[in-house]
Amino acid sequence: MKKRYITIDGGTTNTRVALVEDNKVLRAVKGNVGARKSMSGNDELVRFIKDAISDLLSEYSLCEDDITCVLASGMITSEFGLYELPHISAPAGAKELHDSIKRHDIPEICSLPFYFIPGVRLTGERLEDFDMMRGEETELFGLLEDPRDCVCVLPGSHSKIIVTDENGRITRFFTMLTGEMIAALSGNTILRDAVDLSISEIDEARLSEGCVYTLENGINEALFKVRVQKNLLGRAPAETYSFFIGAVLAGEIKKIMAIPSARIVLGGKSQLKTATASLLRDMCPEKITVADDTLVDGSTFLGQVKVFEYN
Repeated sequence: MKKRYITIDGGTTNTRVALVEDNKVLRAVKGNVGARKSMSGNDELVRFIKDAISDLLSEYSLCEDDITCVLASGMITSEFGLYELPHISAPAGAKELHDSIKRHDIPEICSLPFYFIPGVRLTGERLEDFDMMRGEETELFGLLEDPRDCVCVLPGSHSKIIVTDENGRITRFFTMLTGEMIAALSGNTILRDAVDLSISEIDEARLSEGCVYTLENGINEALFKVRVQKNLLGRAPAETYSFFIGAVLAGEIKKIMAIPSARIVLGGKSQLKTATASLLRDMCPEKITVADDTLVDGSTFLGQVKVFEYN
């Protein structure tokens, strides 16, 4: 008998609902409704998830009795999601997450049981000891067959650098506002006409130049040099874009390189993943593994199943 789950990945901007059958993601439905839109109420989020589940079941000629349950992680467990669940403290692995899963049924969506997986937090005595994540913990366990002793880099709106121990538990992590910073700078500053985010091509020389310039001179000065690249040096759009991305990623590269590790695994959004990998290969090519885009796309859903089924 096939084992099927409905899985929900709740983000800040978007929410994805998927049908997983025997550890394979059959299809995912994405909606432009996340925690940011739900700050004034989650009615739209509830409607989207209800409709997405109905559509997935209909597409595959299934009924609710064919599904084991609904699994959910990410910002959907925040105060702006469906069911608020406190973070658990690091160190935290699949076992700790499994033991902290909470059931909370939502009959207005469907009659299936909902199981919510919490995020992870760091606490300590200094500001740098504090951090939190929701969603990346399940993404990590879906991405890595063996999560022991590695640094996992997940570029995105809120990029994460996650460190695991010899038991595969999350022990430390660092959050960068990378994706939101790129969007804000390119859309709401003088750089708006210098940075074209539709460009997918990376000029590796300019990418490296932007990173190195930032490490040596600071990001504030480096960002204005993006405008200099376009207006005074006459650089092509791909060159200017690459310098800009290199400047924004410089802080992450510095942080990653300061962490002792024999293995660095890159997941996350394809465009930032490619740029980050290029910069890291300049420094430590033997350590880098770049996850396939298909694996990355389904990693959160597969990680939810792995955590739920842990024994």
